[in-house]
Amino acid sequence: MTTILIIGVLGAIVSAVVGTVWYNPEWTPMGKWHMQYLGFDKLSKEEQDALRNEMAPKMWKTYLAQVTLSLLTSLFIAFVTSYSVYNGAPASSIFYYIPLVWLCFTVPMIGQNILWGTSEGGLAWKRFISDCLSNLVSFNIIAYIATLFY
Repeated sequence: MTTILIIGVLGAIVSAVVGTVWYNPEWTPMGKWHMQYLGFDKLSKEEQDALRNEMAPKMWKTYLAQVTLSLLTSLFIAFVTSYSVYNGAPASSIFYYIPLVWLCFTVPMIGQNILWGTSEGGLAWKRFISDCLSNLVSFNIIAYIATLFY
């Protein structure tokens, strides 16, 4: 159980790092798309700064929620890895489960959020692809970390 918790915490940290890099508008095209989705590209530099200053005091709640959600995902990956190992499968079998979990659960959830959200046209597709790939990268890194413990 302790191993699962350690992997969960490490995975939440990995997800935060991947998300920070992935959605940084100065480093990646996905970050620029994310800013377009949020409408930041239509604001002046002064308006962007004012909005950031207004949001800053509340951002810890958003980050806490995201870390909690990432922790749940990491705990799930750790649990499945642990369960597989204790039932005789190699730890690397998690790499067979990850694409299925991603394709059958994560991709549809992201798709639903975009379908019912405010993204439209080409931006919706960019956001869909970006969000799906971000999750796949995070899942695989967390899975790799889990295999180091078993």
